[in-house]
Amino acid sequence: MNIKRNILLNPGPSTTTDTVKMAQIVPDICPREKEFADIMKPMREDLVKIVHGDTKEYTSVLFCGSGTICIDITLNSLLDAGKRALIINNGSYSQRACDVLKYYGLPYLEVKQPYDALPDLSVVEEALKSNSDISYVYMTHHETGTGLLNPIRKVGALAHKYGAFFITDTTSSYAMVPINVNEDNVDFCMASAQKGIMGMTGLSYVIGRRSIIEQSKDFPTHSYYCNLYRQYEYFEKTGEMNFTPPVQTIYAARQALKEYWAEGETNKWARHQRVMAAIRTGIDALGFKEMLPREIQSGLVAAIRYPDDPNWDFEKVHDYCYERGYTIYPGKMQGKGTFRLCALGAIDQEDIEGFWKVFEEGLKELNIQIPVIYKD
Repeated sequence: MNIKRNILLNPGPSTTTDTVKMAQIVPDICPREKEFADIMKPMREDLVKIVHGDTKEYTSVLFCGSGTICIDITLNSLLDAGKRALIINNGSYSQRACDVLKYYGLPYLEVKQPYDALPDLSVVEEALKSNSDISYVYMTHHETGTGLLNPIRKVGALAHKYGAFFITDTTSSYAMVPINVNEDNVDFCMASAQKGIMGMTGLSYVIGRRSIIEQSKDFPTHSYYCNLYRQYEYFEKTGEMNFTPPVQTIYAARQALKEYWAEGETNKWARHQRVMAAIRTGIDALGFKEMLPREIQSGLVAAIRYPDDPNWDFEKVHDYCYERGYTIYPGKMQGKGTFRLCALGAIDQEDIEGFWKVFEEGLKELNIQIPVIYKD
């Protein structure tokens, strides 16, 4: 089968291999068959091993849904009575964590930090020191709205110093930026199949300490479907999801994991870095400016300022590229015009070189000055 290949430079879903796509074409099966449960057991172990966890101490729990379901699940399932969450808010995805807790009516302390800088750890420590009722600290590892990479190892150490555990949203860094849950002081992290492992949408997972999940059995419950302990217990007893899983997506994820291990953590991260280097080469050549200094970026997302050119029209630039097989994505910085180019997915340097040729042609067709104009 000849499948058209699109280069997705959005922050997910990402470009996939044909072998991952085709892995979904399987005979129909009831997901309660032992044969299907046998697929998920090694998958759960592999998801822990990607972040160098010991499967006796850590486990992964699979859910049907987008990445946001993992934020919902961890935050509402792991807060004990009389305790509060501490959320370090320096981006749109950490803001989502605040929104989840607010929606459930759960108590939390928000430590607001700038969107375009690393957080002030002294402020985080003071919040922990002054509030002994903090159960867990939550931080987004990679804020894909801006490309900021947060210092999870240092924040996790602070959480542990003050008797809290540490949850980090690794949806857009897992299986790309190397993570070691022990060295990085991570008790819980999370991701979705369509991002780092380069699978398909619809499957997400929480990786975390078994001991804390088992303690949470006695925590107040707030959701019937989005409860971490209930899903964990059902997996441990039956090997299955509590509710109907995304069957074909799980077959695709199994293939994606095979390809992850074949490429290897080091080689995969080196490839993502090659892609970002090619993205930055084009940014510099065309005169674009980024919102963040590169030294605090993840190396996976570039948030690029709109130029000050009256002919600039993101939608028209997007459509020109899209018609030629390349997808670019609008930014997510409040009140600031940006677009994003991302180094995710099954792409490499030559794909970016092809993109920049198309992009530059589009600028010329739309009469946008090259190099682009900035007034400041």
